[in-house]
This record gives sequence, C-alpha cells and structure tokens, in this order.
Amino acid sequence: MQNAIDLYHSVVIEIATPYFIGTGFYLRDAGVIVTNEHIVRDNREVVINGVHFPKQLAQVLFVDERHDLAFVLAPPVDAPLIKLGLDSPVRQGDVVVAVGHPFGFKYSASQGIVSNTRHEIEQILYIQHDAALNPGNSGGPLINENGEVVGVNTFKVKDGNSIGISLPVQHLAEALAEFQKGEGQLGVRCHSCNNGVFKSNIEGVYCPHCGAKLKLPDTVEEFEPLGVAATLEEMLEQAGYLAPLSRSGPNCWTINKGSAKITVHYHEGNGIITGDAYLCSLPKANIKPLYEFLLRQNYILEGLSLSIKDQAIILSLIIHDRYLNVESGLKMFQNLFEQADHFDNILVEEYGAVWRAE
Repeated sequence: MQNAIDLYHSVVIEIATPYFIGTGFYLRDAGVIVTNEHIVRDNREVVINGVHFPKQLAQVLFVDERHDLAFVLAPPVDAPLIKLGLDSPVRQGDVVVAVGHPFGFKYSASQGIVSNTRHEIEQILYIQHDAALNPGNSGGPLINENGEVVGVNTFKVKDGNSIGISLPVQHLAEALAEFQKGEGQLGVRCHSCNNGVFKSNIEGVYCPHCGAKLKLPDTVEEFEPLGVAATLEEMLEQAGYLAPLSRSGPNCWTINKGSAKITVHYHEGNGIITGDAYLCSLPKANIKPLYEFLLRQNYILEGLSLSIKDQAIILSLIIHDRYLNVESGLKMFQNLFEQADHFDNILVEEYGAVWRAE
C-alpha cells in the first residue's frame, strides 16, 4: 500500500479557484485532470499545482454536474500511469485510502474501511467509508490495496463521525467515454439525459437530446473581485504577481517569494487583512539562539512580526480594511515579500532552521 501512496504523490494535484480549494488527479491516457464539478463550478480556468505541474492556470474542459465530476486540461507530462479499478469491485470491509490536499495542505493519505457500497443519494449509489475526508480532499482518488482508483472522493457526511462518500469509478469511466465523444471540444454532460453535449451540437443553451438548459465551461461568467478583494488583487498585480494565479479559495491568495510561501487572507467579518509568510521550520536542537534572534528582530521590525506556529516560523503583517488602499497596501506587502525572502535564508544558514517540506 505504501508504494501506491508514494506513486499517487506525483499525480495528485492541488486545485484552487476564487470559491474553493480541492484536489484532482492526473489521468495520463486521457490527458486530463479529474476533479469534482463543485470545485471548478463557475470558472473557465482553475489554478493547478503538483509535482509534475508547476503552478499554472488550466482550462476547464468538461463538467458533469449530476455526478459531481469535471475534467481539466492537463499539459502533457511524463507522470506515472494510474489504473482505474473497473475490474476490482469494492466490497464491505475492503481497505481503501483517500489521498488529497486537505485544508489546502500538501499531499496526505488516510486509510479507512468500506462500510457500505450502496449509499444512495439522488438515485446514485456511492461508496461509504471512514477514510478521513476534509475540506480540500474533494476530487481526489480513493484507491484500493492494489493501487487502483476505485472512486472519486466527493464529500464528508456532516456530523457523520468521519463518514466519507466517494463516487464509484464506473461513473468516472462513463463520464470519460462521453467526454471523448467530443474529440477535445469543450463540453457538458446533460444532468437530465446523461448525454455529452459539445460546442458543435448544443442548440443555443439547450441539450439537443432532451431540451434541458445547459452551460458550457467557456460560457460561465468570469469571476470579478469587488471592494477590498479588488484592491488586494490590484496591489498584487502592481507587485508583479498574476492575481488569477494567486487565488486560493474565498478571499485568499497564495504567492511564493523565493523559498517563502505567503498567504494573504481578508477576514470580511472583522475587516482584518493578514499576510503570513511561512519561512521555514524550527531546528531540532540548539533552539535558544534562534528564539533570541526572533525576539531581537521583533523589537526592531516595523509593521511586521515574527512568530511560531507549531513548528513553522512565520513573518506576518495585519491591516484593517479601512486603512487599505493600493498605494499603502503595496508598500506594506512589498516589505513583507522582501523581508520574507531575506529572513528565511538567515534562519536556515545561521540558526539551523529547516527548509519547509513541499
């Protein structure tokens, strides 16, 4: 099982939009990244990031709302070939592993047991299991002991004592078959009749087979930030960062400066804007000199503070939205970006801190 978990590390991908963060996985034979439809909903492009996929924007190709599936265009890469377990029926008591990026963190895998193979929701039978599913896991693969994909992780049952729900792989195979009928065209699987509908045969906004109203991926209204979010995105653009590539869920943006990962959050409820630069991790020994250095720097720094959360060393700033404009925000965040790139090298080279694991 460990070999399978290691294999999937290179094909499981982070997916981010202005509305959600989630997981996808690369099917090399099909040339697509599989994820959940609700993750990519109302987006023409999404941000992808993985071992073989440097952070980039990728086009949404096909959506299947009924089965909560979506396919995203994947650049061709020499990644491992993973197998769909179409000939490996899932049974109660089977050991399964859910892999993904929970809460937007890096790759993780959680093992569980199948408790029900016929969990019915809206006339679809799902796999029920207790492998931990958390926000960010959605869209990742559920794999069996042979390393085959047997399901697509969909959601966790609220207040369900860690009950996870995954769509059986047979539905994924059917959606792929419908998508391939379009020969690369943008398409949608009709939620009423289950047929694939493409740019070449859609009748206005209606399914040519049953008349249901549909929306192709390239016809959705593109996201437009408003208010403080618009100010923050203009600030990021002026600082040299592409705003659509930085979006990482609602009112959240993630960028990299050197080796530091910087997350910007707007907490709309209280008007607070935070910028947190995750620099590196604490050393395993001789930690006192590092603590003393952090305290000295906090006495000197203006508008920034160094802190520790768990094992991470973080450089942060806080602004209230009433004081934010592009000019003032740009100065403060440029200072954060520059100091982050400065401090992580000092902490590692002079105080034995450890580079962050990606």
